Amino acid sequence: MTIVVTGGAGFIGSNLVAALERQHGGDVTVCDRLSPEKWRNLQAHAPDEFVEPENLIDFLNRHHRSIEAVVHLGAISSTTATDAKEVVENNFLFSSRLWDWCCGYARPFLYASSAATYGDGSAGFDDDLSLAYLSSLRPLNLYAWSKHLFDFRVSRRVARNSTPPQWAGLKFFNVYGPNERHKDDQRSIIAHAYDGLRLTGKVRLFRSTEEGLADGEQTRDFVSVDDCVSVVLWLLRNLQVSGLFNVGTGQARTFNAAARVVIAAAGGAGAIEYFDMPEQIAHAYQSHTAADISRLRSAGYDRPFRTLEDGVTEYVQTYLIPGVYR
Repeated sequence: MTIVVTGGAGFIGSNLVAALERQHGGDVTVCDRLSPEKWRNLQAHAPDEFVEPENLIDFLNRHHRSIEAVVHLGAISSTTATDAKEVVENNFLFSSRLWDWCCGYARPFLYASSAATYGDGSAGFDDDLSLAYLSSLRPLNLYAWSKHLFDFRVSRRVARNSTPPQWAGLKFFNVYGPNERHKDDQRSIIAHAYDGLRLTGKVRLFRSTEEGLADGEQTRDFVSVDDCVSVVLWLLRNLQVSGLFNVGTGQARTFNAAARVVIAAAGGAGAIEYFDMPEQIAHAYQSHTAADISRLRSAGYDRPFRTLEDGVTEYVQTYLIPGVYR
């Protein structure tokens, strides 16, 4: 039996593949498109099969007896993407086809939603799947809207009892950790901070655009990719659990705090510098995020999440300073 991981050469996906190889005996099928950098995320791993996205449905049909579950992490994840047709095809229509396949063949389906669906946060950060609550959210960019659109579809399918035997949508918050280099400008602030520190001795952060909020005091729920993988593995072991779940620590921390942790982990020398936010993202910027993880806890997930200090220190010292992949 094999677990199919779409986006398996990407950031969260490659970390999941590494964990599944350790725990699942290597029976992992990766679906992804490789790039000159992304393949390096898999250089220490040997998935059993590799499938490109356009061939995945045919692969699933031919091998349906050996498919244990589909974990759908692949997407166009750039928050500055502008090609609506391409984003909808990849992030909504392809996701819909996979959901329908898992319904037809009664296989578990886990998929990545996003905390970006919460927009400016004015409606809260509640992983409520009701149509009424989803209708109150206003995503701020095309990527977030495409993820929100699929959550809407899932809500309607759940209301009709038209679901796979297990399904779960995961609203990942601000994830950091190894194997994110290929994301370039979309890397976590932790990776950006370390690179700035290494090259210039400074960590550069956006100036605040919100009245009364000091520079660098914008907040995020920074969550280690290891904790994200832990949640996915837990769901794969607990097939009775379905739902839409926030995946974050439940704690909002400032960018200043994150920068200070990076500086300390890298040896303690460095300064923070502020610069103006680019106009193309200023209109869609979240000044605060924090996951409400009460539904995940109520479902039975009881493992503690890494603190910012522990998670970032391990990431910087084990992966960023040596320049290695997982």
